Amino acid sequence: MKIRIKGNSIRYRLTKSEVEKLWREDHLEENTAFPGKSLQYAIYSTDDSILSADFKGDKIVLSMPKTMIETLQLSDKVGFEQTAGPVYLLVEKDFVCIDKVDEDQSDNYPNPHLNC
Repeated sequence: MKIRIKGNSIRYRLTKSEVEKLWREDHLEENTAFPGKSLQYAIYSTDDSILSADFKGDKIVLSMPKTMIETLQLSDKVGFEQTAGPVYLLVEKDFVCIDKVDEDQSDNYPNPHLNC
């Protein structure tokens, strides 16, 4: 799971196996370790109808409706977006990059803009 934060915008990008795990287990969690502390970020499945987020302690918690998670898993839909208070949220599938990158992309979704 990748997150990108810019101002009041948080973007989550999920690989195929992460979407499947979120669908099966109702949550995903990651952390980035700093000396003496870590930043945690998570997605939890909810029965709500909209995306929402909160920052609790050292953890960014995104609440995502089960119906959205199921749609990501079972369809070609790329993602979902929502403005939650002052924060813009985007959750989307992580596609293979068009440009060459030095990271393993074997678990990414096929990029629809590549003619493969």
